[in-house]
Amino acid sequence: MSKLIIHGGKKLHGAVTTNSSKNAAMGILASIPLFSGTVVLDDLPLIEEVKRMLEVLSSIGVRVTWLAKRKVALQVGAISLRGLNREAFVKMRSGIMLISSLANHFKTFQLPRSGGCKLGKRTVNPHIYALDDLGVHVAVVKGAYRVTVGKRRGRQVVMYESGDTAIENTIIAAVLTPGKTTIQFSTGNYMVRELCYFLREAGAKIKGIETTTLEIEGVKRLRPVKRYSIMPDPIESMALIAIAVTTRSPLTVKACPIDFLLLELEKLRRMGQRFTVKNRRRSKSGYFTLVDITFTPSYLVAPSDKLDARPFPGINIDNLPFFVPIVTQARGKTLIHDWVYENRAVYYLELQKLGAKMTLYDPHRIEIEGPTVLQANEIICPPALRPAANLMVAMLAARGISILRNTYSIDRGYENLYQRLNALGAQIEVIDE
Repeated sequence: MSKLIIHGGKKLHGAVTTNSSKNAAMGILASIPLFSGTVVLDDLPLIEEVKRMLEVLSSIGVRVTWLAKRKVALQVGAISLRGLNREAFVKMRSGIMLISSLANHFKTFQLPRSGGCKLGKRTVNPHIYALDDLGVHVAVVKGAYRVTVGKRRGRQVVMYESGDTAIENTIIAAVLTPGKTTIQFSTGNYMVRELCYFLREAGAKIKGIETTTLEIEGVKRLRPVKRYSIMPDPIESMALIAIAVTTRSPLTVKACPIDFLLLELEKLRRMGQRFTVKNRRRSKSGYFTLVDITFTPSYLVAPSDKLDARPFPGINIDNLPFFVPIVTQARGKTLIHDWVYENRAVYYLELQKLGAKMTLYDPHRIEIEGPTVLQANEIICPPALRPAANLMVAMLAARGISILRNTYSIDRGYENLYQRLNALGAQIEVIDE
């Protein structure tokens, strides 16, 4: 565990580039057991969540070879679960997606229950129902998923819930399933598209990638992908945007996947935030549009309507938390409705320790009044990635010296973040405890 000592209240200056996407990388990594041969991934984010997945893959028979700092070769050999790294597996939510790729290797097997952020009850029913339709039967037993593989056949799958991870799990299951699979109520969100584009380069037959209906014709095998570059992370872009807005700093956030930030930016524009968008270009893979966004210090007013998230193209579920520190600086009252998770809005109350004025109406709705001059304090990170990052954002704006303990939650999703912020004028000390 590490702690941060943050000297807050400083204006940041300059430009910062968005790093590669955690969620996009995790879906692709979960699909690796589908392959035979070697897959090369470039621009892999060097974050704790990715490290855990690589540890798991290595433990079941995938040879992991680093070719450069963020470039890795994954050679799939004989897959075995006898040496499964259980400790790494239970630390990540994305491990559940390995069910669908391992179903091509075993008729019966068992995996530990997935971990990840502690955000209250997180149903796995959307995964179970969709995989069951494709002949992969999952029973949730104490501490484990027990999987039995029956007759595989393509068919219509209606997603019980439009969760991105459940959709990715279904895609991974469908690409080698004989016949045609139609997945309805997909999202077209960035990580779903990234997985589809990657698998299509491997020979998967997938149509409707940018829509809410996917059509997948099963193939017999996938060919190794010689090189695929992971896209920049729109959620990291939003975290950097929140830092610029909350600290009222003249910052440029580069390589933002604009199609997945448009609504967030529109909300900010309506609140009075000034920014310019420039340098439109394609990502290295060629599939995504990137831009650079320059923010000008602005005085904000609270939005006239509540802020809530929904599946794409709404405000991204992972981006909603970053409006919490932002609206502490907006004149008026803002209602944030975080309907997806039972506990996440409760974690927002930690900002009260920095002086934020908040009223929690229920586990999903919180009202925030601003503008507030935030003050330094010492806080332990909650066991959830985005609420933990929220505290760091607010501490950068708070006057005085704050201490943020147990930062593993942040390190799961952000690479070299503190050093990059220091290069912009922040003063963050990282101390191992």
